[in-house]
Amino acid sequence: MYTDDVTALPKGFSAIEIASKSIRFSMPSDLQTGALLKTLVGAKPGARILEIGTGTGLATAWLLAGMDAESSLISIDNDATYQAVADNILGDDTRLQLLCTDAGTWLEDADSTQQFDLIFADAWPGKYANLDAALGTLSAGGMYIIDDMLPQPNWPEGHAEKVDKLVADLESRDDLQLVKMAWSTGILIATKK
Repeated sequence: MYTDDVTALPKGFSAIEIASKSIRFSMPSDLQTGALLKTLVGAKPGARILEIGTGTGLATAWLLAGMDAESSLISIDNDATYQAVADNILGDDTRLQLLCTDAGTWLEDADSTQQFDLIFADAWPGKYANLDAALGTLSAGGMYIIDDMLPQPNWPEGHAEKVDKLVADLESRDDLQLVKMAWSTGILIATKK
């Protein structure tokens, strides 16, 4: 009855996947992660969503597929070549704002009133760096989601220790409730109290 197959792909996904392969983008989000993002976003009507690490827009497509008409998504990446794929395929969606900038600097400079109901941190900033700044933009009841918490074949030497430190840091915080899931590439979801 339960399967790992994800067959209902979001609008634009196949085109993004083809374009990603043509430019040799090698860091796509897993299909199961995307399906989970779509489901979680669907639980947040009228949400303000932040994606850190647009890449070519594969996870962005899943987020948009789960969002209602009143929700908005800011997606940040510092690589214009990769983000151009997302812009070409998803850029006509008025709920989406793509920012090509350093996410760490953006997070540190974020207005204190800038609050998000869901953050998907899929890049170094907001995950391994600038974590406090990212969590500072998370609203009460908001969800912070990260993936790739289980060992991956492309991890460089010493990365497992960085993952362990990040998880320990998140577990030690008293402002978060979190669950670690040994599913997909390893998902961690934290909700701000």
